[in-house]
Order: sequence, then C-alpha cells, then structure tokens
Amino acid sequence: MTTALPMTVSDPDLPARVRIHEVGPRDGLQNESAVVPVETKAEFVRRLAGAGLTTVEATSFVHPKWVPQLADAERLFPMVSDLAGVRLPVLVPNDRGLDRALSLGAREVAVFASATESFAKANLNRTVDEALAMFEPVVTRAVEHGLRVRGYVSMCFGDPWEGAVPLAQVAAVCRRLAEMGCDELSLGDTIGVATPGHVTALLTALNDAGVATSRLAVHFHDTYGQALSNTLAALRHGVSVVDASAGGLGGCPYAKSATGNLATEDLVWMLDGLGIETGVDLGRLTATSVWMAEQLGRPSPSRTVRALSHKE
Repeated sequence: MTTALPMTVSDPDLPARVRIHEVGPRDGLQNESAVVPVETKAEFVRRLAGAGLTTVEATSFVHPKWVPQLADAERLFPMVSDLAGVRLPVLVPNDRGLDRALSLGAREVAVFASATESFAKANLNRTVDEALAMFEPVVTRAVEHGLRVRGYVSMCFGDPWEGAVPLAQVAAVCRRLAEMGCDELSLGDTIGVATPGHVTALLTALNDAGVATSRLAVHFHDTYGQALSNTLAALRHGVSVVDASAGGLGGCPYAKSATGNLATEDLVWMLDGLGIETGVDLGRLTATSVWMAEQLGRPSPSRTVRALSHKE
C-alpha cells in the first residue's frame, strides 16, 4: 500500500485552517496580453469553486481603458454569481466602480492602495494621500450598503523606484485603511523582494500600530523564489488568510519587474503537508490550472502543477 503524499506533519504553532483568497480570475488574467473570452473566465471561476476554493476574486470594475482584459466585468459577474457558498469579491477603484458592482449585487469589494508614492503615481496618478482620500467615500458607502471591504496595499516590502520601504510607512497606510472601514488588509509583495525576517518585522510593526493580525492577509509574488517561505513566516505570526493564483498566473501591469503570484497549488501542497485545512481538492485544482494553461496556450509556471500533471 502506498502512503499518500505529501506526508502530514502538523505544527501546533501554525493556524489549524487557512482561507485561500484566490486571485487568478482577476489578478492572474488582468496581465494577459490577449483578452480571454468571458465564457472561459466564467468556467475558470466555476472550476475553482468546484475544487473547493471558497473565496474567488472574480473581476475588477475598472475603466476598460486601463485594464482592457477585464472590460467584460458586467457580463462575467452574473455568469458566476449563483455559486452557492462562494465569496466573489470584486475590485472597485472609485465611486463609479462601486456603483457598477452594487448594480450587479456584489457583496464584497476591494480597493487598491499603495505604500509608496512612486507606485501610487504609476498606478493611480495620485499621491498616497490623494489615493486614500479617493477611497474613503468609496469604503464608507460600501460599508453603509453592508458590503465587506478589503484593502490591498501594494509595495509593502520594496518598490522598483524607491527601493526598501520603511515599516512605519506601510503601517501608516494600513492603519488609515483600517480606520476608514476596511475589514481586511492584504499586504502585497508586488515585486517579490520580501524575505521571512522582513515579513515578521512588518507584521510586528502593524500590530504595534494597532492593526490586529486577524485583519491581515498576505499576497506574495515569487520573483526570488521566496513566496512559500514568506507565507510560512506569516503563518507563524498568526496570519490565516493567504492570497494565491491558480497555476501561478499574474503579475502587475504597472510594475514590470513583478513576476507571477504564488501558485495556489504550491501553497496547498505545503499546507496539506503541514496538516492545515483549506477545503481545497488539490487534484481538481491542478486539473483546473492545466485546463487554463491550455486556454492560454502555454504551460503553468506552478511547480506542483507540473509535477502532478506529469505523473502517470
């Protein structure tokens, strides 16, 4: 009899369960050079939900001029909104984006802030303060409508123009987002330069600034192969929400040095080995990423997808 792999070796110092915030349909596909058909996107979301992912970021209500790959948000959302038990957050950049999301019955939205001035300028054509001022009425109105609100914070660990980002600078932006009403804050390593000690230091700085670990999620890119080790450092600090992208899809259209997101399959393989519950069926998830890679016409960069899909 063959013992299933990976072998489970639990660690009592880690969370018993992790909620994976799947970003493939939005963050993964927004960086594609070719527009993916809306029917394919809807099928992608449905297959991800079928694999056991309970949070799937569906799309973004940004102006089509800025992200043409997601110009079909109004068509896509109704195609997947009937998924029972699945949270379908959407990105909203401003009041107009929130109006569009509300009109379709979205129950969760996200705003996208920056910890650095350079990226705020590149991404939003605003200063950090101006961007936060723009988001405040959006968050306030979303909360008034009973929506959950997530605040993404980009460039938390390093910026391609500014270099290292002071911990206090990140903490200040996070605290303002929390104070305006964001339920959850996702700490983005947009260009993938974080290391485990840096992760622990930032999480500690956020706690010292009054931002509880229970409100934090982490979003790592794997530019230097550090995404899993950084995730483990966050788990040891008590973080239990981790962003990942099926098949490792995605990057950032406004930061050219950003490579793919942490692959959901690689994350699940590690969490399975640690005995941490996710509710995700790794086999079905891998099959979904293989299918999506076929739609995109290239192999998945996920090591786990490659390893499992090549087994006989």
